Amino acid sequence: MREALGHGQSDPDYPKDTPVMSMKLELVPIPVSDVDRAKAFYADQVGFHVDLDERFSEQLRVVQLTPPGSACSICIGEGIVDTPPGSVQALHLVVDDIHATRAELLERGVEISEVQDLSAPGKPTVSYAWFKDPDGNGWTLQKLPY
Repeated sequence: MREALGHGQSDPDYPKDTPVMSMKLELVPIPVSDVDRAKAFYADQVGFHVDLDERFSEQLRVVQLTPPGSACSICIGEGIVDTPPGSVQALHLVVDDIHATRAELLERGVEISEVQDLSAPGKPTVSYAWFKDPDGNGWTLQKLPY
């Protein structure tokens, strides 16, 4: 219950000796139609690190890639998921400098939207830019206001 409040906040009424679940998102499967094309896009154009590219059987190939600075990876391949290629949308990549990141992605050949700044009156600005992989899976760059 303490962790459910988010960002390490704790509930003073929750017993301190009660075990608290710890969960970390480690891997997100991304459905693609052409594994080699997707691997080249994510590694060469977006700059993800290739952690693994292994064929385990005729039906199973696993390619794991990690965004720079992230503890969470993506997985593409054969025999990974049955969802249609391009069906994953709005995965967020949080960046420190959205304009510099966008410029680097453009230099690498990624088609990416202009940066849009969104804010409510009296609130700091949150910025976004969007791009898609060759299959249409959607990604969002996000710059938080801190």
